[in-house]
Amino acid sequence: MPVHTTNYANTFIEVAADCPVAQAEEPPLRATPSVARIQFDMLIADPYRHTSDDVVYESNGRRRGLSRDEFFAKGQPCLRASALTKRYGWGVHSDAEGRIALVPAGSDRYRELAADPELQHVSAMRSSRG
Repeated sequence: MPVHTTNYANTFIEVAADCPVAQAEEPPLRATPSVARIQFDMLIADPYRHTSDDVVYESNGRRRGLSRDEFFAKGQPCLRASALTKRYGWGVHSDAEGRIALVPAGSDRYRELAADPELQHVSAMRSSRG
C-alpha cells in the first residue's frame, strides 16, 4: 500500500493571495483546540523539529484515532491548505531535510525567504475562487 506525503524540501509556502491579514496572527485559544492552533503550537514551540507530515498527522490523524499508516494510506491536504497559511498570515519554510518553521508575514525573515531564488516557492491555497 503506497504511503502519501505532505512534505516539501527547500520550499517556502507563501501566504494565500486572499489572506485577510497583512501581519501574522495567532489562531485563537479554545477549549478544544482548532487544527490551526495545534499546528501553530507545535511549530512555534520547536522550529525546524517537525516535518509537514508530523504536523498534519498530529493535528488531523491522531485526533481522529487513526494510526500514522492509516492516515497516510491516502493523500492528505498539505500545509498549503492550512488556516495558518490561508487565514492567519503564516508562511512555512521547509529546509533541506523537510523540517519546517513558521514565518510571520510582514517580517524581515518572510521577505528574505520570499525573495530567495534558491527555494521553491508555492502559494497557499486561496479561500475563494478568484
